[in-house]
Amino acid sequence: MPKEFSYRGHSLESLSAMSMDEFINLLPSRQRRSLQRGLTADQRVLLEKLRTAKENQSANKDTGIKTHVRDLIVLPEMVGSKISVHNGKEFVAIDIKPDMIGHYLGEFAITNKPVRHGTPGIGASRSSMYVPLK
Repeated sequence: MPKEFSYRGHSLESLSAMSMDEFINLLPSRQRRSLQRGLTADQRVLLEKLRTAKENQSANKDTGIKTHVRDLIVLPEMVGSKISVHNGKEFVAIDIKPDMIGHYLGEFAITNKPVRHGTPGIGASRSSMYVPLK
């Protein structure tokens, strides 16, 4: 039996039914401060696009919304949406799940790539002249 989702003791349905002020009081201090100061114009535009995409969900099954807004906090109404967040080079597709509530969108689109050290190439160092060529 899968574990029921809850955010600070509230189910997803009760979080969706809450007013924004009640939900903001559940968040950690950094996110609470960010939302109490109000949404920027870009964040408002993204939320409006998400709301219209949810209404027209049958037409927008596979296509997500592309955005550069990384500082928007995941709200309960966003759960189930597909958003492509820009990481500085490309758009990273994200499926919003209930566990993401209260986190920033940018946390799910990593901006740096892990370093993968390979074998040294020719001329990489003095010792590479002794690496046999295949």
